[in-house]
Amino acid sequence: MGDAYVVGHVYGRLIAFDLDGTLVDSSRDLADSVNEVLVELGAPPLPLGSITRMVGEGAKTLVRRALAASSLPETPEALARFLAIYDTRLLNHTKPYDGIVDVVRAAREHARVAVLTNKPLEPSEKVLAGLGLRDLFDDVIGSDGPFPRKPDPAALRALMERAGATPERTLMVGDSLIDYETATNASARCCLVAYGFSNHTLEGVPAGDASVVPDVSGLAEVIARFVATG
Repeated sequence: MGDAYVVGHVYGRLIAFDLDGTLVDSSRDLADSVNEVLVELGAPPLPLGSITRMVGEGAKTLVRRALAASSLPETPEALARFLAIYDTRLLNHTKPYDGIVDVVRAAREHARVAVLTNKPLEPSEKVLAGLGLRDLFDDVIGSDGPFPRKPDPAALRALMERAGATPERTLMVGDSLIDYETATNASARCCLVAYGFSNHTLEGVPAGDASVVPDVSGLAEVIARFVATG
């Protein structure tokens, strides 16, 4: 959707959002899919909270962590089975966080906006389209495209180039240490939301290096300051 800019949109500024745990709460559908795999392999299901803490570094890592927590060997078949199951559950319970749609709409008035996720592209696109969110974003980059996964900065830098944005005029919004490291590796600015899946990782963020907000209202305030000064 690179032609999404119209009169009134500002070039030279980028806001990139993580997906799971930042824009949408997909924890139940991810956990149900993981647990179906575990039960098929003869293990009991894991608690929702335990699986949610495993999310953030892609499907392969999620499945590997779940298998390890269940004392099961890692196999390629388990990942393939998870992806197949999850494809049927993408939108059973997944929904945008309250208020986030308005935040993205407001951001679009001042910046090019994108999704940068470690989720594969196809399910990412399906989730965004199914929730009526896809048209809000100029770009979506997943984990299985030409760029390495976060925290490698290559994908964020590509988005910056498309937007004509300098690092100082780029804001990475996420919920994890991975998102912070991605922003840092690209010398970009960063806002982390504590309502997401990975707030347990935010202790690793040096004080003062990123804005950490408790809710969507706090995120809106950070973005407003960013567009006013960035």
